[in-house]
Amino acid sequence: MADPQLQVGEDAPAVLYLQKILEQAAQLLASDVHVEPYEHQLRVRVRVDGVLREIDTPPLPLKDRLASRIKVLARLDIAEKRLPQDGRMKLSLPGGKELDLRVSTLPTLHGEKLVLRLLDNHHAMQPLDSLGYEPQQLQWLRDAIAKPEGLVLVTGPTGAGKTQSLYACLHQLNREGVNISTVEDPCEIPMPGINQVNVQDKPGLDFATVLRAFLRQDPDILMVGEIRDLETAHIAIQASQTGHLVLSTLHTNDAPSTLARLMNMGVASYNIAASVKLVTAQRLVRKLCSSCREPATWSAQEWAQMGGQSSEAVVTGFHAHTEGCPQCHQGYRGRTGIFEVMPVHSTLRDLLLAQAPASALAQQARAGGVLSLRQAGLRKVMQGITSVQEVMSSTQELA
Repeated sequence: MADPQLQVGEDAPAVLYLQKILEQAAQLLASDVHVEPYEHQLRVRVRVDGVLREIDTPPLPLKDRLASRIKVLARLDIAEKRLPQDGRMKLSLPGGKELDLRVSTLPTLHGEKLVLRLLDNHHAMQPLDSLGYEPQQLQWLRDAIAKPEGLVLVTGPTGAGKTQSLYACLHQLNREGVNISTVEDPCEIPMPGINQVNVQDKPGLDFATVLRAFLRQDPDILMVGEIRDLETAHIAIQASQTGHLVLSTLHTNDAPSTLARLMNMGVASYNIAASVKLVTAQRLVRKLCSSCREPATWSAQEWAQMGGQSSEAVVTGFHAHTEGCPQCHQGYRGRTGIFEVMPVHSTLRDLLLAQAPASALAQQARAGGVLSLRQAGLRKVMQGITSVQEVMSSTQELA
């Protein structure tokens, strides 16, 4: 990003303001910046630890200059205000650090809303053991990605950290002796040593087209950003059955329903049983501030009603201090993952071949020691990492 001190003319206020807002967002460790025009107000909010908070209401006349400045930096068409646009830009932070940003524009009633996603690639490249997996879950996942072939699926809603988990797996697998290729929409984390491709709709470069091309490129490991349709699912499964390890994502609520979702898409149950090695569902929850968290207790009955497992008569943990402290925001600082990791073993494969419903798959998974998202989250409550409120708002009742 150009030094704002070198800018002159009527756009200088927008240049200076943009630099100030993005530096503030980076200091707050925000994931997104929202610039929202309304009839009588321009509002700027940032998402910190998954929660939006307002940080400024600049003068309304600044909205068009700010939109134009962001579009120029993201190499977008500044004259196009009727259609959404997507682009990327870089921010130079004090100290020489650079931050990548993904830019999205959206025409609204009162002007263009702009959302800038901050992609801190150094922070994003975390090892698997730092993401929040329980020890047994981590071992199951490492065993699955160590296999030379098969399909490993990560599921969860948008913003659940699926991409970060996939790249943590790729980081562990990335070495000189393997050929790794990824196709994403778009690529968020550039990684040396990996061949990364962005989906492009206009020339017809979709997931299925790129996957077919990958299979002619002597691959060892493939990562598909998302299985969106039956064609992509078929090619991914074919690749996983012909000597390739394939990693991908789906949008489902939990691990067992992922297998049912593939069947509903039209994938034959025998192909799912033969190819899928492991499914992991995940959510992100806010971490309690260690400086101001407060002790909390629950009776064994209360704990069981929430879905927890404990042999103690009284369960101890912590909850957030409502006022927070100078080190946090309303009692929370940072986020961690909670996971449901489900290896697809022989008993589950038999249920798949019998086309059993997701509820039967979930029941068998629990019998095999697979923690639900709720159970995994409540374990983190007992460890003092997060609060019951965070877990309850992020997970469903037990099946």
